Amino acid sequence: MKCRVVIAGGGLVGSLLACYLAKRNMDVTVIEKRADSRNVGYTGGRSINLALSNRGWAALEKMGLKEQVSSIALPMKGRMIHQHSGEKNFLPYGKEGQCIYSVSRGKLNEILITAAENLGAHFRFKEVCMDVDFESTTLKVLHTDTGVSTSLSSDVVFAADGAYSELRYRMQRTYNFNLSITHEAHGYKELTIPPRNGKHVMENDVLHIWPRERFMMIALPNPDGTFTCTLFAPLQGENSFESLPDAEAVQNYFHMHFPDAVPLMPGLTDEFFKNPTGSLVTVKCYPWKVNNVCLIGDAAHAIVPFYGQGMNCGFEDVRILDELIDRYDSQWDLILGEFQKLRKPNADAIAELALYNFIEMRDLSGRPDFQLRMKIEKRIAEFFPDKFQTLYSMVTFNQTPYAEALRRGKKQSELLDKIMQLENVEHIWETEQVLDIARDWLSHHHEY
Repeated sequence: MKCRVVIAGGGLVGSLLACYLAKRNMDVTVIEKRADSRNVGYTGGRSINLALSNRGWAALEKMGLKEQVSSIALPMKGRMIHQHSGEKNFLPYGKEGQCIYSVSRGKLNEILITAAENLGAHFRFKEVCMDVDFESTTLKVLHTDTGVSTSLSSDVVFAADGAYSELRYRMQRTYNFNLSITHEAHGYKELTIPPRNGKHVMENDVLHIWPRERFMMIALPNPDGTFTCTLFAPLQGENSFESLPDAEAVQNYFHMHFPDAVPLMPGLTDEFFKNPTGSLVTVKCYPWKVNNVCLIGDAAHAIVPFYGQGMNCGFEDVRILDELIDRYDSQWDLILGEFQKLRKPNADAIAELALYNFIEMRDLSGRPDFQLRMKIEKRIAEFFPDKFQTLYSMVTFNQTPYAEALRRGKKQSELLDKIMQLENVEHIWETEQVLDIARDWLSHHHEY
């Protein structure tokens, strides 16, 4: 008899998980509260464009989806820093040829849903989970149009229903469940830079950043010639969303802080008031499972988007879960127990890294001393590739566990702090003296 699996949430992680489990010939049903965007269209305005990197690609490639997703992905080889003066500085992400990829959330989700259906998964749109019986692994499901509720029994339930997971809310009432939800004092708003004569109006192979200390704007390219822009700003106080009540205030704000972007955004004020202001939230909880009901993706570990790892981390969840199914066959208690044990420390680590990267992007990336520090870090990695990797590379360009990357990154900061304190470091950073300091440090920190 087929193993029956219900997945609550048909977003990116839920639909990829459906692919993996359906490929194993399981009976997979996905409950999704939204309508099918392939029929009604995808609603934008609340989504930050995705940055697909190594961990995400690994999970897609294992499902044979890499080529299809590549057709909607644009490579970004580094950050383009837009100074207030109009000057631009390019900071490459990694080695020559290393990129992260800008991907539309809506298009990627549709690819994954179709792939899951082709493998035999069944999607039930416009349905929400109202309750769960953890003993019988049964969901109470409500159809949002008809108001009809039904019960859905299975062998396993995965809650992939996002940062505000309904199933996690039910799990809160179970024994010894710990939960932390932290909202940032900043919010975000999606905006657009349209194409001109069908082409991008800025470099389309970089991630554009306007760092302004305490707030910033970013822009990611899309294949249709547009850029998806996101303004991250305080919700209240100086330079906040609260301080922008009307079109005149918005125009003045952008002319003051992002003057080079304003001519590229003809629909700025209309979009600003049409699109909602999104919230930034970090979710930490444990345990992730109660009997055979298990949290996965943002439902277990939502993070802020500033390392571009939310989706990548969720996709890595799916890939590692698949490996555990191989190891433990149909023993779901073992599979889910080992899954939460392996992933929880890494989820906590990337949450910490993502919060720090917000400070780096908005406050530090425009500063000459920070840009120099990044150059020094990359130079050390180039000369000692077997002993030293940049923190960004560990997180983005390979599959070093997030917790290990965080630990090593903190230790490496000691070396970089030491070098940055050198007199005239801006003039000697490319000399043998700096490499000698790195060589000596690495010789005394074999196991760092």
